Amino acid sequence: MEREPSAIRHRDGLPPTCDSDTHTATVLRPSLDENHPDALGQSAATAIRQAYDAFHQEFNRISRLARDRFERRDWKGIQQDALQRLELRTRILSEVIVQLREHLGDLVSHRSLWASMKGTYTALIAGRADWQLAETFFNSVSRRVFATVGVDPNIEFISSDVAIMPAVAAEAIYRTYEPRGTTAELIERILNDLLFSGPWRDRSSDALLAGRKIDQYLRYSGNGRGMDALEVLRPIFYRNKGAYLVGRLRRGENTTPFILALLNHEEGIELDAVLLEPSDASNVFSFTRSYFHVEMNQPVELVEFLKSILPLKRVSEIYIALGRHKHGKTELYREVLQHLEQTQDCFVPARGDKGLVMVVFTLPGLDVVFKVIRDKFPLPKTNTKPEVKSKYALVFLHDRAGRLVDAQEFEHLAFERSRFAPDLLDELASTCGESVTVTGDQVHIRHLYAERRLVPLNLFVREMNEASARAAIIDYGQSIRDLAATNTFPGDLLLKNFGVTRSGRVIFYDYDELCLITECNFRDIPRPRNDEEEMSGEPWFFVGERDVFPEEFLPFLGLSEPLERAFVTAHSELLTPEFWRRMQELHQAGEIVHIFPYRQEKRLRPVIRLPREQ
Repeated sequence: MEREPSAIRHRDGLPPTCDSDTHTATVLRPSLDENHPDALGQSAATAIRQAYDAFHQEFNRISRLARDRFERRDWKGIQQDALQRLELRTRILSEVIVQLREHLGDLVSHRSLWASMKGTYTALIAGRADWQLAETFFNSVSRRVFATVGVDPNIEFISSDVAIMPAVAAEAIYRTYEPRGTTAELIERILNDLLFSGPWRDRSSDALLAGRKIDQYLRYSGNGRGMDALEVLRPIFYRNKGAYLVGRLRRGENTTPFILALLNHEEGIELDAVLLEPSDASNVFSFTRSYFHVEMNQPVELVEFLKSILPLKRVSEIYIALGRHKHGKTELYREVLQHLEQTQDCFVPARGDKGLVMVVFTLPGLDVVFKVIRDKFPLPKTNTKPEVKSKYALVFLHDRAGRLVDAQEFEHLAFERSRFAPDLLDELASTCGESVTVTGDQVHIRHLYAERRLVPLNLFVREMNEASARAAIIDYGQSIRDLAATNTFPGDLLLKNFGVTRSGRVIFYDYDELCLITECNFRDIPRPRNDEEEMSGEPWFFVGERDVFPEEFLPFLGLSEPLERAFVTAHSELLTPEFWRRMQELHQAGEIVHIFPYRQEKRLRPVIRLPREQ
């Protein structure tokens, strides 16, 4: 039997350890027999499998570091890990593609060879717990080599080709805790099992407060029926400064989410919140937040468990929340195809004001929008297509603070022409010709972004009752605060650039003017020196490219008097340069602000902190 080399070679020759945060995975090259096509294809498929192994092992190694980062309160370290993990897949893909081109030569573009490689690869990953993710990795390699328009089932996995299902894991992915004694005692048992190396602030008090909250929930829901058990996932979910135990509360045939949110203060680890509502769980796993760091050795079982407490979330969104955004993108594409197969829906323009930079369209029955960049932008826009793409790349790498939509980037998609509304197709063909080609009965889209569909904020405040509109405007201000806390300035604060989720949260989604707060110069408006300057319709003072005048925000929003009053009452300091300069100082000092994925009143010990938390 041929001995396969290790999937990961560390540059210092050491095996991966949780103490190291500098190791990088390097794909080793198997020997390729260039004189025998069958052996060549088998060796090439093995190289792709080994590259995936390298990616998977390094992904999990970086994810495991989160526990140590949390225990040591190394928040900058976890940010560095997040960036390293986001860049990992691209680097390993680039390595293996260079390797394949070098060893396959002209045969690298022979589809018959790739069809053979796909069959060999299928056998190589059969029985793996992560076979679906491994298939997506193969697709990424083949699409980079061929830039396939649409999909080619001969050289891509459209649906899974693996016939041998993985063996059942010896250990269940979750622990079951049956109630014995008081609820507080049950929670303390769960907390004791965490075995963190750092001290707790007051674990018994945490358990007591949590037990009371759960007892109250049980008393007033589900006809007062008690719990049968708590089922808690073994992997712990980490993001920014938070750690989350995720599980479900079982009552007969019914289950509800059960999430314990932990923080680590200077005084010790503390249970900060107990989340028991589906809307709370949805917010924790929101498409507007950065990806979790969680070890995924049983991805299918993990996603199935999460789906049981997140029934409204698509499988694609769950994979993306777990940091497997490429496979999440694969699942999203499959969801779109399935929707087209099962409905008569056509692509139509999305609701809202037409953008100067993007053409935005949707499928009415699927809560997704698709964005294609226009070839040219009319004034007052002065940026370029590469600059717009760079903004989306920045959002991908940046902390989204629960206020930025996660956009999935697609290339070389093909759809039937008959599935496009005529006016939309005309607009795409006339203004996006560099990205959209209509040939016969096919529409080829070279590049687009897919995002979760939201209700544009300007339409929401116009169509909803006064109380809902007021709540949305107040949350709009909180959205700006949360973005500021993560060094993000939207650039264009008009309501049309923000949207409202089904849970009522206000989210920013128009990125062409987005920038870092530390890149801006927040200024006071100089006072006029005479009547001529005061009556001038143009600025009488120099305005630099990065100059921002917060005093000018409010007049441009076009709010009604009641909504303007509500905004000013809650967020008047956003209209002052002093607020923004304080935020600049905070980021320049390296301070990291934790943005809570749950409301203040959900905390076991509500406190008021600045900047305001959501």
